Amino acid sequence: MASLSDWHVRAARRDDLEELKALAALTGGGFTNLPDDREALARRLDWSMQSLAADIAEPGDEFYMLMLANRTTGRIGGTACLFGKVGVRWPFYSYRLTTISLHSRELNRTFRTGVLHLVNDFDGASEVGGLFLHPELRSGGLGRLLARSRYLFLARHRARFTDRIFAELRGWLDAQGGSPFWDGLAGKFFGMPFQDADAFNAVHGNQFIADLMPKYPVYVALLPDSAQAVIGRPHEAGRAALAMLEREGFRANGYVDIFDGGPTVDARVDDLLAVREAASARIAARPAADTAAETRLIAAGTLAGFRCAALAAEVAGETLAVTDGSPFEPGEEVLHVRF
Repeated sequence: MASLSDWHVRAARRDDLEELKALAALTGGGFTNLPDDREALARRLDWSMQSLAADIAEPGDEFYMLMLANRTTGRIGGTACLFGKVGVRWPFYSYRLTTISLHSRELNRTFRTGVLHLVNDFDGASEVGGLFLHPELRSGGLGRLLARSRYLFLARHRARFTDRIFAELRGWLDAQGGSPFWDGLAGKFFGMPFQDADAFNAVHGNQFIADLMPKYPVYVALLPDSAQAVIGRPHEAGRAALAMLEREGFRANGYVDIFDGGPTVDARVDDLLAVREAASARIAARPAADTAAETRLIAAGTLAGFRCAALAAEVAGETLAVTDGSPFEPGEEVLHVRF
């Protein structure tokens, strides 16, 4: 089992490309923010580094990629990302699921069905996504470290993000990587299998959706049973991620992904647990006492210098004593929250 204290989260660098490509090859498809395409990944790394270097007054079309890295070997074990504001370069599309009820007195019958509306309700919101952990490391709290590091990044760079934030989760796929939702709805308009459409979106963006996607509401009852059954259902590998999002304060409000029908959850940034409860402190010169230590999520540095780790620490007012060998220096200002 991987040791939690051996790992930390840092901003991505250009020389992470090869290991990032190796991670992308393990996703199994349907993972838009981590496409298995070297050029697309290189563009994302460049975009992240440009965003980290940008001097901005308000959120815009910025993208930040974080990497889970072993502090001793440098091995990359996972990735996660944040978007400053979506819908800047092109509209961001979702389906919003509502219910319609129709009644006939003559037949004494009431008919209810869901209705999918193509909307841009998340235009102008921030997004967290791209959470992927190497299968060998999905234990010992590393997924939680990687996921929650994003919220301390938010807290340390609050002006770079909007008030509303959302997360899209990969929808349910079959054993061959196909999407019943896509096959039952969007695929009929695009003339390509789900894997091809998903890869095209990841590399080229989703303007083709605006060009070909039906704009009128879609009655769920008209979809095949296989498509209806997976609306709002996360990929099996994403159930833990959904649970972590819900613990942080994200909630499902009737939105699903237009490609695979996966759930979209959202929250107010300042209501997120880690953002709300994060406290400032200075790293103490002495190490933490074993008897008083508890595991804390700790973040220091900003932008390209951001680092986050989960370590045994002793809280004493505005001072935080951490275990030996931490990535933080005595006197360094940090944010911390219960892990």
